[in-house]
Amino acid sequence: MDFNKLQYLPLDLRHFSVLAIIWFVVVVWIELRAFRFASMRIGLSSVAALIVLLASLAGSYLNIPVAEFPERQIVTGQIVSFFGMEYVIPMVRDWPGTVIALNVGGAIIPILLSLYLFFRYRLWFRAPIAIAVVTGVCHWLARPVPGLGIALPVFVPPLTAAAVALILSRRHAPALAYIGGSIGCLVGADILNLDKVPGLGAPVASIGGAGTFDGIFLTGVLAVLLASIFSPLGGPPGDVTRGPTHFPPQPSR
Repeated sequence: MDFNKLQYLPLDLRHFSVLAIIWFVVVVWIELRAFRFASMRIGLSSVAALIVLLASLAGSYLNIPVAEFPERQIVTGQIVSFFGMEYVIPMVRDWPGTVIALNVGGAIIPILLSLYLFFRYRLWFRAPIAIAVVTGVCHWLARPVPGLGIALPVFVPPLTAAAVALILSRRHAPALAYIGGSIGCLVGADILNLDKVPGLGAPVASIGGAGTFDGIFLTGVLAVLLASIFSPLGGPPGDVTRGPTHFPPQPSR
């Protein structure tokens, strides 16, 4: 197996450029300090939030193989259109079957950040509920696409996660939106549909990659936006980003 053949952009260059433009807008927003406030509300510094989003975008190119299904016929070198998005099927030769891989930007980074937010804000009950709801919706709408794998309408994970997060807790809506959207999309769209991958003719079935990466990436962006729009100003319990406490002046003696 040629490891280099597993590395490819998850979307057509035009649509991937749209995500890059979104990331650029976020960078501009940081300079305007709006994103700085929002990222601090989700529990990250502005620099850390910027690094996470950039790493997710760059890491979407990297896929780590974890398993392989034998395949009789492989579809390669095509672009598949699904719900207006164009996904890239990598060009391969002498491919033994369908490789199951973990996408760095769409699976590994979101899982690690979700675990950080889960334990930081102790979302023991709300996070599982958010994940369960988003998982159910994503699993219901996910569709097997020949040559590609499992695909999902791009705005389903972020919008579902946002609605559920706001219902469960406005104070922790950003963290819940990110956790529910990212993990729910990975489980509902990709993991629960692995049994449908054999027979699709896909050379690579990337968990968190083509078909779901755009939804997971936008979930991260939307989670940060929720922080600046809907979260209360008081901040989560134990949040160290609050400003210093101001005491009223004492009358002079």
